Amino acid sequence: MKGNAVDSKFLNLSTNLIAASCIRIGLIVYGLIQDQLAAVKYTDIDYMVFSDAARFVSEGQSPYLRATFRYTPLIAWLLQPNLFLGSAFGKVLFSSFDILAGFIIFRHVFHLTGSHVTSVRCAQLWLFNPITLAVSTRGNAESLMAVLVLGFLHLISQCSVLGYILSGILYGAAVHVKIYPCTYVVAIYLFINRRYWERSMKFSKWRDALWTLVPTPDTVLFGLSALIFLVFFTGIFYLRYGTTFLQETYFYHLTRRDTRHNFSPYFYMLYLLSTRDESNTLVSLSTFLPQFILMFATAFRYHRQLEFACFVQTFIFVSFNKVCTSQYFLWYLCLLPLVVPHLKIGLKQGMALGLSWLVGQGIWLFPAYLLEFQGMDTFKYIWLAGLTFFSINIFILLRLMANFKFKTKEDINKKDS
Repeated sequence: MKGNAVDSKFLNLSTNLIAASCIRIGLIVYGLIQDQLAAVKYTDIDYMVFSDAARFVSEGQSPYLRATFRYTPLIAWLLQPNLFLGSAFGKVLFSSFDILAGFIIFRHVFHLTGSHVTSVRCAQLWLFNPITLAVSTRGNAESLMAVLVLGFLHLISQCSVLGYILSGILYGAAVHVKIYPCTYVVAIYLFINRRYWERSMKFSKWRDALWTLVPTPDTVLFGLSALIFLVFFTGIFYLRYGTTFLQETYFYHLTRRDTRHNFSPYFYMLYLLSTRDESNTLVSLSTFLPQFILMFATAFRYHRQLEFACFVQTFIFVSFNKVCTSQYFLWYLCLLPLVVPHLKIGLKQGMALGLSWLVGQGIWLFPAYLLEFQGMDTFKYIWLAGLTFFSINIFILLRLMANFKFKTKEDINKKDS
């Protein structure tokens, strides 16, 4: 009886949300103490950039007066309370988005599987993930993207007029904040079209590909909702901040190159080309080609299960990107709980894949630390470590793709029982 009571509390959604909130509050308080006493700050440098940009906005100036602020002005506007409620407000806000993302994961997995146990366990993968805990409490805004992307996926799965309108709005907001969700366009288009034609006719194996290419009223509804919101919101900030907003928020990321250190397999090549602007820009743009080819192919392969399609495409985008930092991992980690119920992977194999992913990061972090804090020339070692981590990522993705099989509610409920 005692064991059943413990299991009941462990699988209670409210208990998990409260526990996750308490942990985040504790980390925020700890961060304030470490910032005061230690040389190495707990607070992310991006959070300081956000706070400075918020101060410029409060003074009626452009947030882009703060060097390295290359985000939507929405972040600076959201952090206005930092100036009068306390410097930790933004961390609390981003942690709140973290909790909301966990709740959306629960709702979406329950919608797909009908299993309370599976839904809570999937939410726990996000709520108690050490990476998500650290990133939001250090003041990074990636949890906002998690809420927007998860929200649009949950609403689009409703396959209703209201669902397509609201999901389109959230998708437009996601693209406004970060441009990477643009990579989902083909998969979304095929997914909506397929759902529409499946309701209208009996699909045959040979007609599937053809009919999913034909636009439908549902596609137009979603597309217009996303486009109107994106143009309206982006237009407001363009009118206020001009071309500087477009350059810093969007265009900069097309040719961005981090020649200091990052996980990208292209890192060392771009570092060597850093003094040759013309060649560097051309190479920088050409690195998008493998991403687009792979993402286009996976959109056709997996569009029937949109959650997995978005997960695979985000994983590819991050792994093959010319700049890859640890905060980018949250882009696909927030989608992982949605696909876990459909993976034919045992606990041991799953733990082995997760451990290899962490080991790959550890191999990279040591030479990166020597470069950043000891001033040692470890560029080649960082590059080799990045290639090792890249290889591990590709192996993990191939294993997930090979072991993915969409399960019905009946399949999952049978397993739980």
